Amino acid sequence: MPRYYPAMLHLEGRRCVVFGGGAVAERKAAGLLEAGAAVTVVSPSLTARLGAWATDGTIAAVRREGEPADLEGAALAFAATDRPEANGRLAEAARARGVPIAVADDGEAGDFVAPAVVRRGGLLFAVSASGAGPAFAARLARELADRYGPEYGALAATLRRIRAEVRGAVADPAARRRLLRVAVEDEALAEWRRLGPDTDGAVLLARLRVLAADAAETGGES
Repeated sequence: MPRYYPAMLHLEGRRCVVFGGGAVAERKAAGLLEAGAAVTVVSPSLTARLGAWATDGTIAAVRREGEPADLEGAALAFAATDRPEANGRLAEAARARGVPIAVADDGEAGDFVAPAVVRRGGLLFAVSASGAGPAFAARLARELADRYGPEYGALAATLRRIRAEVRGAVADPAARRRLLRVAVEDEALAEWRRLGPDTDGAVLLARLRVLAADAAETGGES
């Protein structure tokens, strides 16, 4: 079994290529679009959704079989055609150009595997079963989606604002770390839900200082 290194890639505005025009290619393109990538799909035929995206400019579409030259300038690629031999050739071409590629019909033949993903605003859960099958990863992702509802997107947005406030107002690194640890404790999370993501940053910081002082007094934070 291959061993993988997990990472979140910043692909916003970067060219990513999906070879194939079927349902699998559509899912890969959708995931890349959610990450803000500039997506090119290369396939003689496209699903209705991919076709609509091509028409309105959401993606670029090259309506022919994939060629190695399509990989030039790509940050990432997916080989998701319905022909394993074509996927293999494209994977070889990508490696020759230093472009990481995932192979839809044979995960171990690619450079990475795409996890099952749950997005809650800026909060992102990614699940991979590392060869145990995408169905298992999808089930775990559904469980995460049930456990962490849409409200967690707003909570993550609030925590980003709090982090920015702390970094801007607190010079001492140890003090910053203490405040940010308190910010994710249960009592603090309940407070951020109550206040909401539109609360003024100074108010959030002031409330966090109170929570940190209370935790220090009760021995919950040293």
